[in-house]
Amino acid sequence: MTSSTAPQDKHGLLSAPINRVLPAMTIPMIFGLVAILLFNLVDTFFVARLGTDALAAISFTFPVTFAVNCITMGIGVGLASLIGRQLGKGDLSAAARLTTHGLLLAVILVALTTLVGYHTIEPLFTLLGASLELLPMIRDYMEVWYLTIPLLVIPMAGNSAIRAGGDTKTPAKIMMLAGIINGILDPLLIFGLGPFPEWGIRGAAIASGISWAGALVGSGWVLIKRERLLGKPNRQMLGSDWRQILSIGTPAGLSNAMNPLSGALLMVILAQHGNAAVAAYGAAQRIESLLLIVIMALASIFTPFMAQNLGAKRFDRTRQGLLTALHFTLGFQLLIYILLVPITWPLTHFFIDDVQVQEALWLYLITVPASYGMQGMLMVLIATLNAMQKSTQAMLWTSLRLFGLMLPGALIASRYFDTEGIFISLAIANVVAGSGAYLHARYIRKQWQQCL
Repeated sequence: MTSSTAPQDKHGLLSAPINRVLPAMTIPMIFGLVAILLFNLVDTFFVARLGTDALAAISFTFPVTFAVNCITMGIGVGLASLIGRQLGKGDLSAAARLTTHGLLLAVILVALTTLVGYHTIEPLFTLLGASLELLPMIRDYMEVWYLTIPLLVIPMAGNSAIRAGGDTKTPAKIMMLAGIINGILDPLLIFGLGPFPEWGIRGAAIASGISWAGALVGSGWVLIKRERLLGKPNRQMLGSDWRQILSIGTPAGLSNAMNPLSGALLMVILAQHGNAAVAAYGAAQRIESLLLIVIMALASIFTPFMAQNLGAKRFDRTRQGLLTALHFTLGFQLLIYILLVPITWPLTHFFIDDVQVQEALWLYLITVPASYGMQGMLMVLIATLNAMQKSTQAMLWTSLRLFGLMLPGALIASRYFDTEGIFISLAIANVVAGSGAYLHARYIRKQWQQCL
């Protein structure tokens, strides 16, 4: 492993104008997120052609696959924070050591998890409510998925290490490459087109595994040859580095897992108001991922930006960067909402023909997106806290919004109001949490002011 010191500010995180460097990092990240969204949509689209049972089978796998991926996502957050700090100090050797140890940790944890998962497919999915008719298809998919998911660990966590240096274009290209490979192979392996065998739902898992292998090659080459961030593990530092990574990554991984869990509980509440409310919420989640994609991209790159500047003790830039991100988030999402309102009703017709679902979806789109700016400010605060290596505080903020405000508010609204009241309660939860996040951010900026 190299012991050299990196030339500082390779991508301008420490010196370039903030109103230029943040967009320059965010825009490629948007394309990377779109690639991930399309990856999942392509899988769902082709599997749906196999019939309702196949679609139901793969739908049952989503909570499990997401839970396993939360391990790698958490490690990625820990790496982004720690590596960013070291690169901000100009210590490439420490950054390379942390990357090597972090990827090794992620591979071990995911491998152990998948080993258990592989041997508990039937009891686990029976517990989740899968019928006997669906279990064979679920097994066909998950057996391959468990065997191949370790291939995705290095691209996922490795891309976080690459972004920690300020390069968001390369990770986006790697994920787009994986998406293209998956999109080409899905129909070939699912339906057995041309010389390819017809594997059905198992073919979707095989296509994903091959695409992850492609991403592994691309990410590995960048980490080893170009960025020089991978080398031999340092046995003396291995334990301490793992503790550092886990101290940040564990709360971050749990925070990621809270979102699907709270979404599932909200579905239970909405189910009391009929299938139309549940269907509308499901469609709204797909629209929401698009409406928030710019802020999700900004939050993803904000941790390495802040971490590098904190490592370099550029508190003037952390103060300005935090204020810029908060104001942009609020203004941008307000603009998106203004543009959304006139097309909300036509948009509901694009997703479904059922009038009840259309009306419920319309109610969601005119209430909840109005609060996305406040939700975005909370996302920026969480990214900042992760950069400050205070991921437990970040997890507590996530818990407050989801389990302290959103779900209790939805329960109360469900008892006294109709679906519209539940949706309004979601918006109120975002506004309250976002307001608290803004006050917390002001407190942090005052602390940094004292350091100048």
